[in-house]
Amino acid sequence: MNKDILNTGAQEFISKNINTDMMTVLLKKSTFDKISSKELAEQIEAKKKCLKKLPTWFNTPKIYYPKKLHIEQTSSEITAFYKAQIIDGKSLLDLTGGFGIDSYFFSKKIDAIHYNEIDQNLAEIATYNFEVLGVKNISISKKDAIPFLEESLEHFDWIYVDPSRRNKTKGKVFMLEDCLPDIASNLSLLFERTNHILIKTAPLLDISMGIKALNFIKEVQVVAVDNEVKELLWVLKKGFDGDILTKTINFTKSSSEVFEFYRLDEKSAVSVFGHPQKYLYEPNTAILKSGGFKIIGQKLNLSKLGQHSHLYTSKELIKFPGRRFVINKVITYSSKSLKELQIGKANITTRNFSITVAEIRKKFKIKDGGNVFLFFFKNHLNEYQIIVCSKA
Repeated sequence: MNKDILNTGAQEFISKNINTDMMTVLLKKSTFDKISSKELAEQIEAKKKCLKKLPTWFNTPKIYYPKKLHIEQTSSEITAFYKAQIIDGKSLLDLTGGFGIDSYFFSKKIDAIHYNEIDQNLAEIATYNFEVLGVKNISISKKDAIPFLEESLEHFDWIYVDPSRRNKTKGKVFMLEDCLPDIASNLSLLFERTNHILIKTAPLLDISMGIKALNFIKEVQVVAVDNEVKELLWVLKKGFDGDILTKTINFTKSSSEVFEFYRLDEKSAVSVFGHPQKYLYEPNTAILKSGGFKIIGQKLNLSKLGQHSHLYTSKELIKFPGRRFVINKVITYSSKSLKELQIGKANITTRNFSITVAEIRKKFKIKDGGNVFLFFFKNHLNEYQIIVCSKA
């Protein structure tokens, strides 16, 4: 951490060049004796990434930024605030503190936060930023997570851990046992220090694999922002052996779409299949990730169009956690039927279909965009169909 970057002149340079091309900054000789062009470029690039993701940090003077990779890997303010609503009590250990975003939001809910981070430089940056942000209830340690727990005698109300999705060779990994620290193998140690654990994992982790790897899972939460899954959250309670609640939430610009179910209910649910009616429903990505394909139709009294198409329909328009459309026409898929529609511009989605969106666009010369929506799918009779629709 180069504290000369915090000097007024350097801070003004960073702010003035926030939209400057990075190569221009890198190739130009630095005007500051103790700050390299590379350091300036890294600060500018990292700060720019915080504009929408971390507006509190972006808008606070004299924040010190880590490398861009750490900004990309950290929680957004939206998801960090959400996680803070899950936990309670008086003490929390953030075992893999990183840039400190989650610890900051936990500190607004919990009296005493202990931030731990093995990366010395990152811990120093987070510690400094906590001071700038006026946080008073976070204590700091800079140790490897598992040795820290082995040495600690303190009992926390919660332990939060966000294992690194990069292994020792810096390659990306997605299986729990390949992440650092290996939570699955050290779960008994964590439960010696707490009764409640909150784990954040990569969106690509298969939920069924996570359930096999962990014990005492009370909840699995799938968190999406603007229909992009950002985090899988695992809520563990020592000794819990009941059915797992799956909660999905998609934060949009105007609202939040919430849908939840128990995994045994999904297993026993029965889909009612049918042909397209007046309205079409496409679940948001959080629901699609959760695997709640039967229970959503059962709970909302919707017919499903195909076993693996995950599209739903009804005669009456209902509130739905995803996109809603008015069905204008349904046709059997063929080159002739599609050409007869004479559609030159449309938004295309495929579900369990034989060819890709790119292939459809190329074959039928359909440009992207406009107010027309085309859904290419296989129905419950294994027939390929196209739904022509518009937003409800």
